[in-house]
Formats: sequence, structure tokens, C-alpha cells
Amino acid sequence: MSQYTVTFYPENIQVVAQEGDNLLELAQQSDVLLTSSCGGNGICGKCKVIIRKGDVHAEPTKFIDRRERQQNYVLACMTLVHSDLEVEIPPESRLEDEQFLIGQEEIIEEELEREEVEFQPQLSDRAQFPLIFTYPFPSLTAKLHLSLSPPTIQDSADDLERLFREIRRGRQIPIMQVGLANLKNLGKFLRENNWALTVLLGKRGGTTELILMEAGDTSAKNYGVAVDIGTTTIAAHLVDLHARKTIGTAATGNNQREHGADVITRIIYAAEKNGLDILHKAVIDDINGLIVSLTRRNKIDINDVTCVMCAGNATMTHLFLGVDPTYIRREPYVPTANFFPVIRAAEAGIRINRRGLLSCMPGVSSYVGGDITAGALASGISEAEEICLFIDIGTNGEMVLGNKEWLVCCSCSCGPAFEGSGIRYGMRAGRGAIQRVTISGSNYDVKYSTIENDRPRGICGSGLIDALGEMFRAGVIDRSGRIQPNWNTPRYQEGEEGPEFILAWKEETSGGLGDIVIAQPDIDNLMRSKAAVYAAVQVMMEKMGMTWDDVEYVYIAGGFGNYLNIEKSVLIGLIPDLPLEKYRFIGNSSIAGAKMAMLSTKSLARAEEIANKMTYIELSADNTFMEQFTAATFLPHTAMSLFPSVEKKLKRNT
Repeated sequence: MSQYTVTFYPENIQVVAQEGDNLLELAQQSDVLLTSSCGGNGICGKCKVIIRKGDVHAEPTKFIDRRERQQNYVLACMTLVHSDLEVEIPPESRLEDEQFLIGQEEIIEEELEREEVEFQPQLSDRAQFPLIFTYPFPSLTAKLHLSLSPPTIQDSADDLERLFREIRRGRQIPIMQVGLANLKNLGKFLRENNWALTVLLGKRGGTTELILMEAGDTSAKNYGVAVDIGTTTIAAHLVDLHARKTIGTAATGNNQREHGADVITRIIYAAEKNGLDILHKAVIDDINGLIVSLTRRNKIDINDVTCVMCAGNATMTHLFLGVDPTYIRREPYVPTANFFPVIRAAEAGIRINRRGLLSCMPGVSSYVGGDITAGALASGISEAEEICLFIDIGTNGEMVLGNKEWLVCCSCSCGPAFEGSGIRYGMRAGRGAIQRVTISGSNYDVKYSTIENDRPRGICGSGLIDALGEMFRAGVIDRSGRIQPNWNTPRYQEGEEGPEFILAWKEETSGGLGDIVIAQPDIDNLMRSKAAVYAAVQVMMEKMGMTWDDVEYVYIAGGFGNYLNIEKSVLIGLIPDLPLEKYRFIGNSSIAGAKMAMLSTKSLARAEEIANKMTYIELSADNTFMEQFTAATFLPHTAMSLFPSVEKKLKRNT
């Protein structure tokens, strides 16, 4: 079989390829930073590349328009190698740094003497309310410095009993255990250190384990890492467990995204040969990289990191632990587990202290995972007197409704539109992404802002919502989302898939990208995504016999939610028409909840109570969801009476 050399630019990476090799697979195997939201199935159109030299066999696709075909664009996932190649990755197809929401550097106050600690994290510059941490020490792993009385004729208790007795002094620890490795040298260790030592204790279910013994007083050297394993982004906080404060934060893109932007695509990939191992290794490498970066930056010995607490949706948690996620997507949609046991971090491949512990936040169902339990814990919805609504919007939308008496939850598939997939010029929230849009004047003048004020490369989720809202307000589209014909502006054009509205002229874009447009199929995808979110919430409200007047606060969580324009989101019917003061932005509540659970085993126990308490509504088995979804596929909704403020604004504009 013929061998060829494929060179990827601008990285100038050379790869040896065989006749008929898939171009996307070659790029992924060679660490070329190329977007592929659909996992190489040819349905997202994001892996566009330019063939600068050489021969390929490229399948035809609707994602490559006439202008791009003339410039030798192809989809890498649908292209096979037939000669030596020079391949350019255009700016819009590169995986680059994204706008990550990783939380506040320090969210736990140093108030160890109090049984209850109240802290007010500014999880983002939009966070408007305090989160209440009401659970005391100990943390998942805790160090204690002890001085034991040596044995005497009168007190001849064995060494282990003597040690356990001192550990239990003033503490409620009914069940303790110790491993053989510690027992082997216990007697010698105690006597060589004059009966003074530091012990590392860890909580594993109802048992407290003596994990390590160290000479001297090392109690101040104890750290943990809280991790939010998002489908798109992984964020980590390094926490001083002794001082109870965050000392470093970091984030990275989830490198599983090379194999699919959403959980269903990844579950399918995991079922392929070595697929589960590849996805498991990708997320483990990401997290280990963050831990190494945080410890080096803060000059901390990685052996002093003794625990990791992770929060993620059910699929991310399964893949992180290397557990087969197949049955999450098969009826009746049952995960392997919602509550995973505390294990040695090394068992999963996490590189911290070799005997350090790893715990995952408990989930509720296949589509409401530990990240939502963490959010419910951190937001305080489970302790509230008033009825509150918690919403986390991403590729999936997860919602929790209730108070301290009851909680219901559900999940809907928003599709990847809010993450930029399924939209011709959609992209993640990275450099050059259009994030704010206004349309004004009789000529439909467009003003926009981009992330890092760079030349536009595409449109991210917040920009898409802004654009949809502005196009509706300006009359560019009607209530059904149809682009209106026969209006006098050069920004209107007919494309290969119908009418288009130009947001950014090609002279303004990055790397000669061409006009950045919103086309009719893009609007259709956005309409379905926004309708799914509103319909899911409406089903929960109706199930509980409630109206919007009953809801006191709406908590908006997550990276995407943090950048939402509430007014525009209400305008298109993504979220309910409520007074602005009822909305609360709480940023990355997943990592906030994980940190609470890591710092307090009682908080972790409370999270388990919350997960058990939540009643999950399976929307796929609910006939009313499709009715609500259909009603919500209008701007803002079929029933305009649900959006009185929008109705008033539209009347003023006519």
C-alpha cells in the first residue's frame, strides 16, 4: 500500500499516511488542533480544511458552499488521502483557547472556629447572592498532628489501639480501619518519632480510614482539587484543606471533544474499538495536566495533594472513571451508577499522593448528573423557603425546581447550537467569537463585539442569542423565525440554503473568512434549542401545578449562562418573562458545590440527600413536552400572554 506525507499548516506537523486514510483521524492522531463537534460523522461541518497541494477523495457535503469549493475547502472527516498533501487548518476550524468560567480564586473564608461558616463568593462579576456553607469540618481527607502517651505496665494497650484512641479523642469516629502497609511498620515508626506524628484520615462511606502516617507536624500541608468535568471545558480549583481556602484555579478544553461535541456522540464513540479507553485517557490527561500546572504554579509538592472531588454529568463521570456508558442512551436510560464509591485516585489514573482519595458528586439519573447536584447544593435551593428555579444551559439543559421541602428536575437536549455547532459560522466562546450584537436604523446597521476584541472568526452562543433577539426586534425575522424577503439592505442576500443576514462583512473577518452570516437553517436550529429549554421548564411548572408568580428566584448557572443577556433571552423566549431582579447569576456552581463537598464530609452527605430527594421527570416519556416544545418554537412563544414585557416592546416598535 502506498505511503504519503501529509503536512498540516500552520503548525507544520508532518504525518505519514496510507492510501485511503481519513484526514480527520490523521489530524487527531497527530495532535493537530482541529474542531470536530460531531465526532467525524459529517453532520456538523466544523472540520473544514483547505487542500493546498495534492489529491484527495472528498465526499460532497452541504457544508461546503460554492466559494469554498473553488478555494479547495473540504470536510476532513469526509476526505481520504490519495497523494502527498499540504493541508491548511483555517482559523475558524482551529481548536484554540476558549473563554472559560472557572470560578472565584477564593470562596471559602478562613473561619475554622465557627461550626457554621457563611461565605460570599463572587463566582463571577454577575453573581448577586451569597452561597451559604453550613457544614463543618472535617474535609474528605484531613491531617491531624498527634502526641501519644507511650505504653506502660499500667497502660499496655497495643500500638494500633493507642493510636485509634488518640484519633478518636473529642471526635465521633465509630468505625476506623487501617491498611496492612501502615500496620507493618507502625510500632517502629511510633517509637522512632517519640510517639509524635501526623496522620492523614479519609472518609470512605461510613468508615474513616487511616491513610498515611508522617513524621513531625505536617498538618498544614494538605491540599485537595475540586474539578468540574464539563462536556466542553474542565475546570479545577486547588484548595488548601487546612486553611480552607482556594489558592489556585485553572481550566482547559475537554479533549474528548475531538471525538464529539455532545454526550450521545461520545457514548457512540465509546462503544467502538478502544473508544472507551481513548475517551477515558483524554479526560484523565486533561485533569492530571491541570493538577500539575496548579501545584507547580503554587510551589506545592504533588504528594501533599490528598484528595480530588469531581462533578460532572453522568456520561462525563462514567468516561472519567472508565465505566461503560452505553446504557445511558438506551431505553430505559439507566446509568451504571448514580452514586460512585470513594476510591483511590490512582485507580482512575489521577496522579496525586499515591494513597489519595477520589470522590464524585452523586447524580440523579442518566441526564441529571453530579454537576447539577453540586449546583443545587451550592445555590442553596435545597435549603430555601421560597420556590426557586435552577437552570444550567449548555449542549443539554438541566433544570431543578423546588425548595427545602421538595425538588423536581429534568433534562432536555438543546442540541449543540448554543455551543456553536449546527450553525454555519457558530463556534465556541474563543478568541474572535462575536459575543454581542445590536441592529439599528433603517439600513439595519450591525454593531458587534468579539472576545478579546479580535477580528471576527464566527459567533458563539451568547452572540447567537443576541443576534436572534436583535433580528426579531428589528423585523428581520418574523415570529416563526422566517427571514423576511424584500427589505432594502445590502445585508440581505440569497445563499445556497435560502435567505441570509450578514453580521460581519468579509473585509472585517479573520483571515479572509468571507461574510459571516446567519442563515435560515441556523435560525431553525436556534429556535429548536431555545424551545426545548422553555418547554422543559414549563412541563415542570405544570406538573407541580405552579405559575411563574410562584417562583421567587431563577438561578442561572454555568459558563454559557454567565454570559447571557437576560433581556435578549426573554425576547426570544429562552427563559421566562420575569422581573430582572428575580434572576441570579451563580457562575460555575458545579465546582462550587464540589468544593463544598470536598471541604466537608457533612456537605457531601447533604449532597447525597439532595440527589435522593430529587424527583426526575423523564421528558421523552411525557406527551406534554412535545406540545410545549411546539408551542415554544415561535418568538417568543405561541402564547404571547406568557411574555407581557416582550409584547409591550414590540407594540412600541410598530
